[in-house]
Amino acid sequence: AELGGGGGGGMDPGAAAGALLAALLAAFLLGQYLLNATRGLSPAPTPAPRARDGEYTRDEVAKHDSRQDAWIIVEGKVYDITDYVDDHVGGLAILRNAGGDATEGFKGPQHPSSVWETLDSFLIGTLVESKKAQ
Repeated sequence: AELGGGGGGGMDPGAAAGALLAALLAAFLLGQYLLNATRGLSPAPTPAPRARDGEYTRDEVAKHDSRQDAWIIVEGKVYDITDYVDDHVGGLAILRNAGGDATEGFKGPQHPSSVWETLDSFLIGTLVESKKAQ
């Protein structure tokens, strides 16, 4: 007995499975394309809530100079950019000044004006010359 009632109007089970597989593959590829096409435009990850009013010396900031723990200074403010390193469109160039002052590099022509909003979400405090006696 033929599938589909024997009238010739039914689809061969092999052809049906092939069509289903092709449709699933097309949907997956379209999803991957859309994901990759928008990756550069997606907002920066939202860092975990943290204090934004800390005071840090250059020596303290200098201890945070790796991909796993990256702080930078921009215009006298201190930012913990660790959670952003892997999402930085410019790759690991973001680490060039990790642990130090990145103001000059940050203000380069490679950054759009919206970069200030992104940076602000990683603010942890201000740079101070020395810690005040407690």
